[in-house]
Amino acid sequence: MKGFFIRSTKVTPSVYFNPQKQILDLRGKSSPENPVSFYTPLFKYLEAYPKAAQDKLIVNLAFEYFNTSSSKCIFLILDKLKKIHAAGKKVVVNWFHEEDDEDMMEAGEDYSSFFDYEFNFKEVPEITVLGGQSTTAA
Repeated sequence: MKGFFIRSTKVTPSVYFNPQKQILDLRGKSSPENPVSFYTPLFKYLEAYPKAAQDKLIVNLAFEYFNTSSSKCIFLILDKLKKIHAAGKKVVVNWFHEEDDEDMMEAGEDYSSFFDYEFNFKEVPEITVLGGQSTTAA
């Protein structure tokens, strides 16, 4: 299974998926016009992950902001992680939120209430994206 990296834009998060290192990292803002189109390639990789040789997946989610339609896609990502967990692989979600961003912390807590795999909450001074921001729209 191959990994991939997508630079963030003004409306999409950076996405780093490295199956060999057993890590998925999403950071930044998520408010694309069509979030399903943006997240579909990631959904497909996560659906195939239970067949991969890896025994775990660490997922770092660090959103500055996400809109309502992106929130459904984030839930779908977390739901696909449930299937990975059910396949016997360890799943750990690290939910990062900026200091004093109670809304983002509560969003993570709300999501975590639906799933029985490990969910950690980490407060950071600032959410930074991986690899800088692309000037092209997603």
